[in-house]
Amino acid sequence: MTGKHAEARPGLRSDQVAARSRPPVFPSVLIGAEGAALAAIAWLDGSAAWRAARVLTVVMLTFLAAWFIRRAGRAAQGAIATVAGVAGTAAGTGIASAHLAKVGLDATAILAVIVLVPGISLLGWGAALLIRAMPGWWRLLAVPAAIAVLWFVLLPLTVAVNATNRPPGALGPATPAQYGLSYQDVAFRTADGVRLSAWYIPARNGAAVVLLPGAGSTRTSVLGLARHGYGALLTDTRGHGLSGGRAMDFGWHGHADITAAVSFLSRQPGVRPGKIAVLGLSMGGEQAIAAAGADPRIRAVVAEGVTGQQLADHGWLPHGIDGALTRGEEWVKFGAAGLLSGAPRPMPLRDAIRAAAGRPAVPDEPIAARWFQAVSPGTVQVWTVARAGHTGALTAQPQAWEARVTSFLNAALAPAATPTGPGL
Repeated sequence: MTGKHAEARPGLRSDQVAARSRPPVFPSVLIGAEGAALAAIAWLDGSAAWRAARVLTVVMLTFLAAWFIRRAGRAAQGAIATVAGVAGTAAGTGIASAHLAKVGLDATAILAVIVLVPGISLLGWGAALLIRAMPGWWRLLAVPAAIAVLWFVLLPLTVAVNATNRPPGALGPATPAQYGLSYQDVAFRTADGVRLSAWYIPARNGAAVVLLPGAGSTRTSVLGLARHGYGALLTDTRGHGLSGGRAMDFGWHGHADITAAVSFLSRQPGVRPGKIAVLGLSMGGEQAIAAAGADPRIRAVVAEGVTGQQLADHGWLPHGIDGALTRGEEWVKFGAAGLLSGAPRPMPLRDAIRAAAGRPAVPDEPIAARWFQAVSPGTVQVWTVARAGHTGALTAQPQAWEARVTSFLNAALAPAATPTGPGL
């Protein structure tokens, strides 16, 4: 038997056997490159303490992954590489897409691409190792497992990273002066210390409205609403335009931001108590509804393009397999966004509508709006605008939109003097 073994594998030395069993070096190198780029991104913004904590966390996790993958068996190597690959692919795609869409190819976008390349490589190599480690017919599970990872892990994590890593974006050249409106550049702080920037058009009839843009937009997107005699506070929500703080594009900081905006208006000499409303588009509308449930100073809400800020708001999703798959994906997405941003989870919109049942609101996104309206049909009005996309009602039917919204605000904030000059 000894001679037969020597004939089959001639000249094989013990150091060659050790070399063949030693895991390749490139997975550790890829993990190191991914971690280094992520650490660099983590250091780019935030307070010194917050940056140091994030960088330390990334460095520790990178070191542990690179150390374990050199000592683990094939299946464990595949698992570690897959997890690192998912993290790098989600982080790289989410951050790069957010920056490329808002500010172009800046330093953060370049670093995100550096994260993405080893992330994809690790994901592919790790998945291949895991498949090879599966015995026989078990490999048939590779396709459904890959679909599950894509739908329930990679996709929601990428969306969560994108929503919590958006740059502020430029404010743009437009101002209320282009509409013939006199305005003031103002700023105020939230309870958690974030400085918000806004334009204030002084009230002329004793009433005022906070105007809120949608996710990724600035106050310039609601300039066309600043007419009809009301005072108006056109606000950049945190992380947008010229406001401070980090963006959270599911709107979870809305309560703090709107509370500060309402407090600012309540201090203005031309605004009477009980004569403040909030008008928001998309994310801004969802923030408005949630804030109204906790702040009785908000007399009325106009919310266009509302679907929900969290899983608790999506009870209108269909039942059955489609709804179950979407709920599973959203559970991961919203959970990850909360962890990444540290933002407090807002009040569910139906609870907010119930809490503000004595005050009117107008959501405008058909299926979701009907579900929200069912909580308080006596105070919630729904208007479905034909041939209007998301937050497109004002563009599709400008005269009808203005007539409906202004009549609603007039009724909600009455009694008030007839407008005598430009304003909201």
